[in-house]
This record gives sequence, structure tokens and C-alpha cells, in this order.
Amino acid sequence: MTKQPGGSAAAESDRSASAADAATTDAVGDATTGTTDAIGDAATGAQDATGAGPVDTTDATGAGPSADPRDGTAAAFAPGAPVLALLALGWLAAMLWSTREVISSAAAGLTAISLSAFALPGVISAALVAGAGFALFGVDLLARRGTDRVTLRFLAAIGTGLLVGLAAAFAINLTYADNATTNVIAATTAAAATIGGAVAGARSGPVVGAVVAAALGTLIFVVAFSRARDPLFDLFGSGDGQESLLSAAKWVSRTESLLAGLVAGLLAFGYLTLARRRAARLDATAPAPRWPAYLLAGAGPGLLLLVAEVIIRVGGRSLLDLAGALSEADAVAQTSLGTSRIDNAIWVLFVGALTAMIAFGRTLGPAHADDDEPAEAAPTR
Repeated sequence: MTKQPGGSAAAESDRSASAADAATTDAVGDATTGTTDAIGDAATGAQDATGAGPVDTTDATGAGPSADPRDGTAAAFAPGAPVLALLALGWLAAMLWSTREVISSAAAGLTAISLSAFALPGVISAALVAGAGFALFGVDLLARRGTDRVTLRFLAAIGTGLLVGLAAAFAINLTYADNATTNVIAATTAAAATIGGAVAGARSGPVVGAVVAAALGTLIFVVAFSRARDPLFDLFGSGDGQESLLSAAKWVSRTESLLAGLVAGLLAFGYLTLARRRAARLDATAPAPRWPAYLLAGAGPGLLLLVAEVIIRVGGRSLLDLAGALSEADAVAQTSLGTSRIDNAIWVLFVGALTAMIAFGRTLGPAHADDDEPAEAAPTR
């Protein structure tokens, strides 16, 4: 039988062909959908297996480790690290120059030994802060380049501090008179700068920067305060008697330590506040420093002064013994100065920590008590 275009057989044939085409299309669509789902499940499984989570392509061209807000490295940078390094090195150079001038102006022999012993604490404290400041700048550069491994950071900090110490020792041997005291000052200065560099190896860059800034400010304040000692002696009733002189000297020393601790605590708080605001501008989700950071930063200058005293008593022991053996008065003076330096460091430690904590506490808002929570609305009938 011939199939006519308008016949029933032709219509039935067309319906069969349409049904076959639809079935083929559905089969192809189901296969494509299944393949797409399988690929998506595989990609999701791979991401879950690596713990990477969804891939974010918006930071594909980010600028280093601080581009990812989840790693928290943006808050680890110390603001103003180059400025701190330059200021700390400048202060070390100033202390070395002033010590050289004092020793050179004195008569050779016994007087030079005594003056070297008196000048040693200032040089060691400056070297400790300079090593920490310059090492902080070095490890901060490593962190900005994406290299922030703990071991590498610590080794780089020690190496940078050692570099500062060797440069200072070379300058001392080159410009000071060639004698036994010069070698003691040079070796102790190199050791202090290396230990200061090791301090900068701590992972919390803002806290180290706050300690360096506060310690540097404290050292400068102590030198500037020397101009006010004579008026304070008169204020505290210094007379001709030995007892009145000792009493006035004690009150002057306590006043200096108290003010130095206040300076240390305020500088530490100000630096950490600056670091917190800078980190918030770079990354709104960056964690803010909590109270232990402010406590450690405020106590840091006092801790550095105690470390400097240990270095002086260990590395500079031969120089102190030579100065103490000159006379009974020199021995008493060296013992008294050592005790005064320890007392000053302890005062700076506690007053600085307390000042930083009080300043931080005043920035906190009032705590919300449970009674202040709004009561639930009563159900309406």
C-alpha cells in the first residue's frame, strides 16, 4: 500500500518519528546532566578533601600573603619598622660616639677604666634595642615577600642582630683606644645586639614593634631626664649631710623610674593602637590585639633593661671588676649603680605594664549584663 501524504498511515508514521526524536533528545539531556553532576561532585569532593573550600578567583592577583584575610598575616606586620630601625641605629651610634668622647677626654689609665664602666650600661641597652629594631625590619621584609616560616624568621632575626653587633664592634675597635676595656665593650655590644635580634624573632610583629618603640622612648627619656636631676635634688631636700643626700638620691631615682614606666606604657599602647587601626584598614576581619599583647608590650622595656643588666654583669664583668678595684669608693659606686639599675628596670616593668593595661581598659565599652537584655514580648491573645 502506498502511503499518501494526507493519509492516516502517514500521520501515524510522523507521530512515531516525533516520539523517537523526543526519546533521543531526553536520553542525550539525561546523559549530559549526569556528566555535569558527576564533574561537579568530583570537584566538590576534591575541594573537601584538600580543605580548600570554594575557589575564589577574585584574589588571583592579590599582593602576597596579606591578600587572604583568613591567614591573619596582615595583622602580623609591624607598622613603621624602617623608621624604628633607623631611630634605633641612630641612638646606638649616638651612644657610641658620646662614650668615645667621654673616654677620650679623660686621662689615660684609671680614670678611663672608671668612665668606661659607667658608660657601659647605656651602650649595652642601646645595642639591645638596635639589634631588635633592625632585625624586626628584616623579618618584616621577609613576611611581606611571603616567607614567614617560624624557623627561617628566627634565624634571620638572629643573623640580622649579629650583623648589627659586628658592625658596632668594628666601629668601637676602629675609633676607641686600643686597650682591654675597648675589647670588652666591643664584645659585649655585639652580644647584646645579637640577643636583641633574637627577641625580634617572635611571630607577633606588632608586639615586638611596640616593645622596641617603648624601649627606645624610655632610653631617650632617661637621658633627657638627667637635666632635671639637680632641681629635683633641691626639691627633695638635699643638704650637706650624707643621709639627706642619700634620701634625695633615692627619691630622684624613684621619680625617674616612675616617669620612665609611664612613658613606656603609653608608647606601647599608642603603637599597638596604631597597629590595630592599620590592620583594620587593610583587612576588616583581622583580629585585634587583646589584653595580653598590651601587657607584654608595656612590660617589654623593663624586661629589656633586666636582660641588659644580665649582659652587663656577664659580658662586662671584667670591666666592672677593674673599675671596682680602683678604690673603695669606686667599689661602693659600682655596687650602688648596679642595684639602682635593677630597681629601675623593675619599676619600669610593672609601671609600664600597668599603664598599658589601664589605657587599653579605657578603650573597652561597658559589658552587657544579662539583666540589660530586652524581655521577650508577651504573646497577644
